[in-house]
Amino acid sequence: ESAGRRGEFWASLFLMLKLYRIVARRVKTPVGEIDLIARRGATTVFVEVKARSFSQQEAEALSAVNRRRIVHAAEAWLTRHPAFATTPLRFDVIFLAPFAWPRHIVNAFDATGMD
Repeated sequence: ESAGRRGEFWASLFLMLKLYRIVARRVKTPVGEIDLIARRGATTVFVEVKARSFSQQEAEALSAVNRRRIVHAAEAWLTRHPAFATTPLRFDVIFLAPFAWPRHIVNAFDATGMD
């Protein structure tokens, strides 16, 4: 749990340096959790943070992303925050590994076909 919080802290700092505004952290919904919700311009971004012990494990981490859970959690969050539902939406992934710069995968996946 503490490693997850630490990873989310570094990912949020990384995003803020890239001029994103953090809207929410560790959002829990009945159908899953979203690590970070951010805004950049008019776009709302749902961010999954994946920390690994080696940067070479990035492909493994991306395959471990539970896309369906994140999309359903985003849908649940949007029902409680309808003002964001009319904005462009995006799903990003940030990979963290020791002694490596964070890797930000913009638009890592989309919500189509996730029903």
